[in-house]
Amino acid sequence: MAPAWHTLFDLSALVVGAGSGIGQAAAQGLAAFGAQVTCADLDAAHAAATAESILAEGGQASAAQIDMRRRASVQQVVAGLPVVDILVCTPSINVRKPMLALSDDEFARIVDLNLHGTFIVLQETGRRMASQGRGSIIVFSSIRAQVIEPGQSVYAATKAGVVQLVRTLAAELGPQGVRANAIAPGIVETPLTAQIKNNPAWYQAYADKSILRRWAQAQELVGAVVYLASDAAAYVTGSLLFVDGGWTAADGRFTPPL
Repeated sequence: MAPAWHTLFDLSALVVGAGSGIGQAAAQGLAAFGAQVTCADLDAAHAAATAESILAEGGQASAAQIDMRRRASVQQVVAGLPVVDILVCTPSINVRKPMLALSDDEFARIVDLNLHGTFIVLQETGRRMASQGRGSIIVFSSIRAQVIEPGQSVYAATKAGVVQLVRTLAAELGPQGVRANAIAPGIVETPLTAQIKNNPAWYQAYADKSILRRWAQAQELVGAVVYLASDAAAYVTGSLLFVDGGWTAADGRFTPPL
């Protein structure tokens, strides 16, 4: 039997972080497959711009302001939706400093959004999906959940923690028909990586580490989102899907003479 891609997204999707970068691309990609997308972001104007871009292409979209660090904000957005079939959660922040130089305030700021904020979103949407008896949760982790580099201690810890939250939710909500998975991007050109892109040597070094010898564009993460959201992934839950151009597959420090 052929995959039911034509019925894939007669569904409602909440994309948190839809104002820019991967979240924006995910919102636009889901809408292109027919999903009714709620574009949620802390920046209300950016969320509205993404929704407008979807509407301009004939898609279905609305915008909402959300602060995933505040439970009341998340509850208000989730409660305002008739149904939540798909969740995509992308936001995170990073402070690039040696671990011994990080302040308590910096530690708390990273954890508050990346880990605690994700926890709140997972709880509120997870409850809703469990009551519905269906749903697909997709959270963006990172290659830093598996491999690290100097200056990313707390960021890496939160990205590893997010994976374990997702796996736990997959185990707990599987009997209610809810799937939960994480995606681990490699190096993607987004506002979060602007600091690296602005340094030509650093930018090229990251490109060379990838097997494909280049950075990813945000749109190249959409396929993974569409897959995990769809019935094509009906038996996929608790997984971590790497979309990293081979970054974690190869050592990359030295190419031996062969």
